[in-house]
Amino acid sequence: MYLCIYKVDIENKHILNEYEQYLRQGEPSKREKALTWATSIGLQQVDGLQTSDYLHSVARRNIENEITTAESQQLIASYYEQLNAKRQEQSKDTEEADRAAANIAHILSTATLDFTSHGLKMLHRQIFKGIFKHAGEFRAYDITKREWVLKGASVLYLSHADLQRAVDYDIEQERQFSYTSLSTDEIVQHITRFVAGLWQIHPFGEGNTRTIAVFTIQYLRSLGFNVDNEMFALHSWYFRNALVRANYKSATIDYTPVYLERFFRNLLLNEQWELRNRYLIIDFDGSKPNKYRTSTEQVPIKLETASHNVEALIMAIGKQQLKASDAMMAIGLKHRPYFLSNYLNPAMKAGFVTMLYPNSPRHPRQRYLLTPKGLVFFNNKTTSNNEPL
Repeated sequence: MYLCIYKVDIENKHILNEYEQYLRQGEPSKREKALTWATSIGLQQVDGLQTSDYLHSVARRNIENEITTAESQQLIASYYEQLNAKRQEQSKDTEEADRAAANIAHILSTATLDFTSHGLKMLHRQIFKGIFKHAGEFRAYDITKREWVLKGASVLYLSHADLQRAVDYDIEQERQFSYTSLSTDEIVQHITRFVAGLWQIHPFGEGNTRTIAVFTIQYLRSLGFNVDNEMFALHSWYFRNALVRANYKSATIDYTPVYLERFFRNLLLNEQWELRNRYLIIDFDGSKPNKYRTSTEQVPIKLETASHNVEALIMAIGKQQLKASDAMMAIGLKHRPYFLSNYLNPAMKAGFVTMLYPNSPRHPRQRYLLTPKGLVFFNNKTTSNNEPL
């Protein structure tokens, strides 16, 4: 068992090593593309799949701006169509990994999100079209899965008859949820509960974790977070195992969301929790860290403002919903065009501020409020300012 864990950890690090030259010395656009590919490849680990050397060669061509991600998808699809036509021996698992990785890389390269159950179905279809016959469809059967972190036990998954209702409910509840009054810890805890709950519904028979991971990245980006794909590239298997532990309960073991919360704290707050799969095994008798290696307050939040102007607007809005004129007054400005170009628009572009009515910019009751990303910055700044000298 532990040999398997060690092997996965090494393979995940190898993924980043493949693109180290771009991550360390490459141009920003190349670094972003390299991380996107590393993530799409790393996510195949959750189902024990390995991508081919050909996929890596196509990825490098995309990173070097020789081809687009759409052309990468076409090359991978054509490559396997030719192999199948020639009836050459190949691993179906490798084909699945290559096709899914190319599709995910294309999806993550675009800033799109359809935050509905239909959007979730279409995302599954985009990832697994040409791979699964049921791509884009909720499962029509009940499932159990023997989990090694549970020593052969299974999470209780939702009945297939209730999938549509449950997904609709969870997404609508999250859509209506307000983060305004939450502390930074509460924001991370809520995101953890939402993702864990959606995964536990397990709407898809195959490819569920990969789909939920991509959906999560898209959603966090829509909340304003600059999601660093390296976390998913390095710790995709840990992510899945943490989801399992967050949703498992027995007579002697309670739901354990702390592992998944640590993943999100590292992802969103740049904390440094040690993410090791062996710590997630039930009744693990080795050295298990119970505390953060340094106090949370000493860890720098990676959510930085682009300018003092943006920070001033964040602090002026705080937990409120303000009209543009009220925000200007709070900052001490009178010239609206200057406020828009130097405060409001940069803050919205950076993901710190959003509209109360984003689909109707000229709504008569339009207000501006902080996104969860903005609230995390505001909470961190407020806490820092209140600390005794």
